[in-house]
Amino acid sequence: MQLPSEAQWEYACRAGATSKWYFGDSESQLGEYAWYGSNSSNQTHDVGGRQPNAFGLYDMGGNVWEWCQDWWHDSYNNAPSDGSAWDTPTDSSRVFRGGGWGSNASYCRSALRIYCSPGYRYLCLGSRFVAHIR
Repeated sequence: MQLPSEAQWEYACRAGATSKWYFGDSESQLGEYAWYGSNSSNQTHDVGGRQPNAFGLYDMGGNVWEWCQDWWHDSYNNAPSDGSAWDTPTDSSRVFRGGGWGSNASYCRSALRIYCSPGYRYLCLGSRFVAHIR
């Protein structure tokens, strides 16, 4: 098992959607799908307390930010085109995605990406792993 690449994470998050969030473009629905700043009581919640995306995945937006395997780059210029992680560092930061329980709605958007040093620790920062089944 390993951390997902950014491409894998966003594919899993969007579940085929092209909207701001995997459930649509209306922020008013976010509370049905995510634990975030407006409904979380500033704490992490058990997985499955909100609606899943179309792939059946829970908490792809909100609850905890999720580390990705990729090193941070300011844009997608020269990014791998096969969905693999961008393993060429440009600085000392890695990517995390998804928003957390303390985030405002815009930070829970499917396309939003943030970066920090791999040694960074925070209460609403976690991991989701990819299992390769053969």
